[in-house]
Amino acid sequence: MANIQRINELAKIAKERELTPEELEERARLREEYIIEFRKSFAAQLDNTVIRRPDGTEEKVADRNKNK
Repeated sequence: MANIQRINELAKIAKERELTPEELEERARLREEYIIEFRKSFAAQLDNTVIRRPDGTEEKVADRNKNK
């Protein structure tokens, strides 16, 4: 959560003035960390998602992707 707040702070600063090289590097690092965490969270959510068919059968989304 702190990463998002700092990313937003840097975005606000970028609208007001040009970011310093250190700030640009920090922003890139924070964005990368955020993307990694987002992907982990999303993958975990998909691992717990089930497709329920009209005939009553259920299929885990993760199992479905293994067939491709």
